[in-house]
Amino acid sequence: MNQQNENMMNLKPLCDKLIAGSRIDPQLYEKFHVKRGLRRSDGTGVIAGITKICNVHGYVVNEGEIDPIPGELIYRGYQINDLVSHAEQEGRFGFEETVYLLLLGDLPNRQELDAFTRHLSACRPLPENFVVDMILKAPSNNIMNKMARSVLALYSYDAECETKSIENELRTAISLVAKLPVIMASAYQVKRSHFDGESMIMHPLRPEENTAQTVLSLLRNDRQYTDAEAHLLDTLMTLHAEHGGNNSTFTCRVLTSSGTDAYSAYAAAIGALKGPRHGGANIKVMQMLDSFKENVKNWEDEGQVADHMRKILRKEAGDGSGLIYGMGHAVYTLSDPREVILKRKAMELAHGKDIEAEFRLLDTIERLTPEIFRDFKTSDKAICANVDMYSGLVYKMLGIPADLYTPMFAISRIAGWAAHRMEETITGKRIIRPAYKAIAKERAYVPLDDRD
Repeated sequence: MNQQNENMMNLKPLCDKLIAGSRIDPQLYEKFHVKRGLRRSDGTGVIAGITKICNVHGYVVNEGEIDPIPGELIYRGYQINDLVSHAEQEGRFGFEETVYLLLLGDLPNRQELDAFTRHLSACRPLPENFVVDMILKAPSNNIMNKMARSVLALYSYDAECETKSIENELRTAISLVAKLPVIMASAYQVKRSHFDGESMIMHPLRPEENTAQTVLSLLRNDRQYTDAEAHLLDTLMTLHAEHGGNNSTFTCRVLTSSGTDAYSAYAAAIGALKGPRHGGANIKVMQMLDSFKENVKNWEDEGQVADHMRKILRKEAGDGSGLIYGMGHAVYTLSDPREVILKRKAMELAHGKDIEAEFRLLDTIERLTPEIFRDFKTSDKAICANVDMYSGLVYKMLGIPADLYTPMFAISRIAGWAAHRMEETITGKRIIRPAYKAIAKERAYVPLDDRD
């Protein structure tokens, strides 16, 4: 007998009471000038802190009006376009350099980068028996949950887990940047064996491989990958490494401000990223793409594509949400620099392959959306594609399973979380404690036997 059958209590009336007791009139948010979700009425975020780590720039305010501009993503003062293009021109990988920059504030020279990359490789192995004790013995159907649990478990393997010195914080951060890809790959192999009935293949680590190479090497049965594939994944990880005051980063900073340990803060950030409103958007794009592939006979016919888009907006097709996934962003208006870079590099690798047709279909959706939105929503608000429009299809092209789309986001964003945790530790010095307006009226206590 399972736990649900053992519990004979009818939860329906309790849920009805819970809902009634929790419902708040939306008009009260306006009455008390509450910024729901810490967002202004135009969708932009409320300023909750100051940072030197990242700037996400998508518009300028001119005499109270928002003027759209091409999007900019700036890591520690460096444009993301420059970081990616210079690594590309020099034929080298960029993620490790980006991690160094985000954590330490400056670009490394060649000797510093080589030493840092070797150190990451040395930190990559998991503790002895960790995979068996923490992953294999308690398999999870969701890789993000297993990653969060595994990060918390690493606390028990760290003799300095409660040491709050900046030296220990940096050591922990580097260790987790190195280990999280291995945790992800191990959790996936256990998942596919336990839940999917497939073979579990655990490869030993190769010290000479960098982060992107390690991911492809651990996930592929034959361990084979091309240099172009590794560089494309490296670029995507660089683009996902940091993005300012997003939900998971704020979560990490909130926990950090309380004085809790690093493992708790990073595990919480993983939990925040897991949410479909945050890290799971690229999966929604891929599901939307499947809807187009199934219902549009000629993917090259813009009229047919547009007709299906209108059906989605009318909630007659797709998942019923009325959303064109991958389009729109809270900050970017004319363009998302991450999407521009990823689309260019992905199209180059997809050229001549069967999957190129799917990229062209997404490109058509991207091009048609602003005009259809203007007609459908009668709004002139600027709208552009975001990085999620193409990231899922890039993962598919690289043979990375859908189970790992959001976990791949996490193993990249751990760099940004770590940078923000250390900045909060060094300069925050105050627990983050937002206020809530209480609207419940005071009531007189009724003795138990007198209650209805």
